[in-house]
Amino acid sequence: MNDIERKIKINGVKSGILLGLIITGLSIASYYFITSIIKSAVLFVAGPIIFSIFIPIFCVVFFCFNARKSIGGYWTFKQATTGIFTMFLIAYVVQFIGKSIIFDKFIEPNGIQKTQTAAINAKAAILKQRGNNQAAIDKDIAEMKKEFGQQQNTSIGSVIQGIVISILFMFLLALIFGSLFKREPPVYTNQV
Repeated sequence: MNDIERKIKINGVKSGILLGLIITGLSIASYYFITSIIKSAVLFVAGPIIFSIFIPIFCVVFFCFNARKSIGGYWTFKQATTGIFTMFLIAYVVQFIGKSIIFDKFIEPNGIQKTQTAAINAKAAILKQRGNNQAAIDKDIAEMKKEFGQQQNTSIGSVIQGIVISILFMFLLALIFGSLFKREPPVYTNQV
């Protein structure tokens, strides 16, 4: 049993590294998609959903099936949750280092401002399509700028709080995926 637990954790680390690299690549692609490629307000909303939700969920499902298959096709709820949580935790660390530190600090240090500008432009385009007058559009854009200004003032406490909330959310997702992907080994009984 100890050997299976070790395989689950090793597979969780390997899958987590791959998932983290995939999510990092998708978030960078989403950034460029939002800030420079698209001009449509609809794509501004749909693009990040595809990049940050649908493709990663597909990858997680693939990695869960692959992990279960690598240990013989059966794992308990605890084993599934442990492997999936390990994968999520490692993926979070890889994504945090790759996107939040390396990309945001060194490659695109003005990325937040570019994203905010793209969001404001998309919001203005949506409001214009709905037929709102310019005063209402200016009021909504001023509110968005105020919210963006408040988000930029982050402290160490809020960063730590965000990390803790992310870890708790990952554990909750690991419990959900663990319950979905558990597969108990069959129990054979001898009948007399």
